[in-house]
Amino acid sequence: MTFTPTDYLPYDFANRRHIGPSPAEMEEMFKVLGVKDLDELIDQTVPKSIRQAEPLDFGKPLSERELLYHMRQVALKNKVFTTMIGQGYYGTVTPPAIQRNILENPAWYTAYTPYQPEISQGRLEALLNYQTMISDLTGLEIANASLLDESTAAAEAMTMAQRVAKSKATAFFIDENCHPQNIEVMKTRAAPLDIECIVGAPEDLDPSKVFAAIFQYPGTYGHVRDFTDQIAALHEAKALGIVIADPLALTLLKEPGAIGADIAVGSTQRFGVPMGWGGPHAAYMACRDAHKRAMPGRLVGVSIDARGNKAYRLSLQTREQHIRREKATSNVCTAQALLAVMASFYGVFHGPDGLRAIAQRIHRKTERLVMGLEAGGYKIEPELFFDTITVEVGALQGVIMEAGRRERINFRKVGDTKIGIAVDETIRPAVLEGVWRAFGLNFSRDDFEAGYTRLPVEYHRTSDFMTHPTFHHNRAETEMMRYMRRLADRDLALDRAMIPLGSCTMKLNSAAEMMPITWPDFAMLHPFAPADQVEGYHELIADLSAKLCTITGYDAMSMQPNSGAQGEYAGLLTIMAYHRSRGDEGRKVCLIPINAHGTNPASAQMCGMEVVVTKCTERGDIDVEDFRAKAEAAGDRLAACMITYPSTHGVFEETVREVCDITHKHGGQVYIDGANLNAMVGLAKPGEIGGDVSHLNLHKTFCIPHGGGGPGMGPIGVKAHLAPFLPGHPETGGREGPVSAAPYGSPGILPISWAYILMMGGQGLTQATRVAILNANYIAKRLEGAFDVLYKGTNGRVAHECILDTRPFDESAGVTVDDIAKRLIDNGFHAPTMSWPVAGTLMVEPTESETKAELDRFCDAMLSIRDEIRAIEEGRIDPENNPLKHAPHTVEDLVGEWDRPYTREQGCYPAGAFRVDKYWPPVNRVDNVWGDRHLVCTCPPLEEYAEAAE
Repeated sequence: MTFTPTDYLPYDFANRRHIGPSPAEMEEMFKVLGVKDLDELIDQTVPKSIRQAEPLDFGKPLSERELLYHMRQVALKNKVFTTMIGQGYYGTVTPPAIQRNILENPAWYTAYTPYQPEISQGRLEALLNYQTMISDLTGLEIANASLLDESTAAAEAMTMAQRVAKSKATAFFIDENCHPQNIEVMKTRAAPLDIECIVGAPEDLDPSKVFAAIFQYPGTYGHVRDFTDQIAALHEAKALGIVIADPLALTLLKEPGAIGADIAVGSTQRFGVPMGWGGPHAAYMACRDAHKRAMPGRLVGVSIDARGNKAYRLSLQTREQHIRREKATSNVCTAQALLAVMASFYGVFHGPDGLRAIAQRIHRKTERLVMGLEAGGYKIEPELFFDTITVEVGALQGVIMEAGRRERINFRKVGDTKIGIAVDETIRPAVLEGVWRAFGLNFSRDDFEAGYTRLPVEYHRTSDFMTHPTFHHNRAETEMMRYMRRLADRDLALDRAMIPLGSCTMKLNSAAEMMPITWPDFAMLHPFAPADQVEGYHELIADLSAKLCTITGYDAMSMQPNSGAQGEYAGLLTIMAYHRSRGDEGRKVCLIPINAHGTNPASAQMCGMEVVVTKCTERGDIDVEDFRAKAEAAGDRLAACMITYPSTHGVFEETVREVCDITHKHGGQVYIDGANLNAMVGLAKPGEIGGDVSHLNLHKTFCIPHGGGGPGMGPIGVKAHLAPFLPGHPETGGREGPVSAAPYGSPGILPISWAYILMMGGQGLTQATRVAILNANYIAKRLEGAFDVLYKGTNGRVAHECILDTRPFDESAGVTVDDIAKRLIDNGFHAPTMSWPVAGTLMVEPTESETKAELDRFCDAMLSIRDEIRAIEEGRIDPENNPLKHAPHTVEDLVGEWDRPYTREQGCYPAGAFRVDKYWPPVNRVDNVWGDRHLVCTCPPLEEYAEAAE
């Protein structure tokens, strides 16, 4: 057979990286759907009234080689200096074993949030290690599995304290020595909730006037204080004490629990997670056991499986914001699971002795540095410190800062006459000598011998920490590598099989897109580095923002929100600021259709809005007449509406423009949730169909991986009239307050989305959208007759996802949606989204990345499950003793006695399961009730595991 290069023209290699079905496979799918081509399917699916007029055009797509060369040139425009700015961000050493086996391993970064515990035991164990490490370091009984960043964790602690404190006061005290970004984010969060923030010195605290107080430990300028007396006074007034603590410092300093703290928060960035110009990093939160049910975020707990074996799961899930909606305690959705896993392995890698040794070396270097500066005549503050000092330099501030830059060292500008210096584990003796030179001193490291005179014994930690055997592994890399591999093998991630989660868009995260994030030129920059050192990042963000504006039809973009839920919150704050600027303080009502995304009501509540839920029709569309009536009832109190488009029911509603017009008629603004943008890119622009603001899930549509529950990025796009009200930041200015710790959220992962757009080009992005719609409709069609698709568009088509109604099987066969989800594990699949947005259903989203073979394997699995259900309905299988009720099956089910009325092969090798490369879940079905009844959220002693199994 001969061929010419023209034979390849229809087969676009650049886009085939992300687009699963080949052209030939698509032709077969068209036949199943009864359409002649993709154009006809899209015309049947996407209303012409919303279609964009012009195609996306970003020029010629880049090949992988061209992309990596281009990214390298941009990265080289950044300058990697030794940064001693501190302020919550520090240089750190990522052990290569962790970088290679965790951060760069798709088994870890492509995993989904561990809502299905049986296929998430590896990452759940790693997160339990994280919680145990944090609980031990802080001296508090309960820790969660990470929050977004230190500043937002502090804000979460503030609102949590308001919920649980017995004090009737409405004010909140903030230590003036907190990092500036922490103070400003807390103020931003407090304002809509009518919390008065009192910023002052700890000694000026009046406990009777506040429901809680928060202290930075050590302080932003280096002060180490014992807050025992202040917290005791707070408790006398029925108020709470919160400490923002550096976890590395806690290896040497008294833990928050020992000084009476009720809640501790902070960042684990310096536990092996690069600065990344601000993120992503895992924040932590720990609290007293009495407050655990008010804690936001996710908690990993220990339970047992159906055989009584130890198993991990997410605990207290009834607090999830999707379920509680406007009654949620927080809108936290994306956490920072991948970064928490890295931090936990950093703790396992070094153990308590290693962490303490790192902290001791840092303190000794800081002491040596201070000895030289004092010998040179400089006045140093504070007298007691861990790793940060402030130097009085008078009029020499600018000269010394510039001299530091000539040494390739960045200092912190403090006021007009002082310089801040923070030491971290990356600082070598030569750097100390460079600091002295910048201050006009000519000393050698050998001139001074440091001790521990600046960390007096009364401040020393006396308790043990990280005593669990997990933190005392043999630290040979062989053992560490095998431990990481064992945990990875327990999980089912995207590198093994399709993860067909509705509204979560688990698509390919290509290797070429992932590579640049570990380059030092992107990874090693401090978020407050001088602007001339981050020109590459500014170029990247400017171009990415422009392209996202073109894609969405918006005029401006803020990259600050570092999760989708944070984007919702930032978007609504922008709307509220706009109304205030026009004297419309009374606009508080937010209309939210019942088919909107689950975090929407919680975000609105956090912004001080009054949530009014509007109805849907039987078809699942917004009930326009009910929406109109409630908009009219709100009148000049209408602030906004929040809609998800296409809807969470998986339909392109044809009345979307009408809904937007009704909102605008009454003076409200339209927020369009970007969760389902993967069905719109290149076909329709939210900013052109009536949207005023949208958040974009870069961790969904634009290829940033989920990482087992984070990182995420949720930038917001706005129309021009809202642009002046986007989030500001103390480091970069702006009229509004920040919503995240860093000016650009988590910019360390933005190269992924930029690379995706550059390699796909406008045509490729549009084709990805079209194929996502094709794949969803193919699944819906193949399952037709076996499962009812709950909602469809006018022409009987679904958008990028479809809801399969499994509720009838509960009545006909006693089979629940849980049974089907667990049986899919035996077939080698992660279950679709379960019981949301409609209880008892499965929401399926295949994305464009899946091949026809994988789609067919999934459909075959679902059809085989339907056959098993039919066998129960017809009395051929026992309704209580069958493969569905016993799913998932483990290797343990293959050995020993077998007394079930179906064969081992039927149980363990159903349709779709690979014979050779089968995924075996490490545990049987997890007992959620047992786990909530016996709540354990830290690594229990090994003997307790044995007791649980008895």
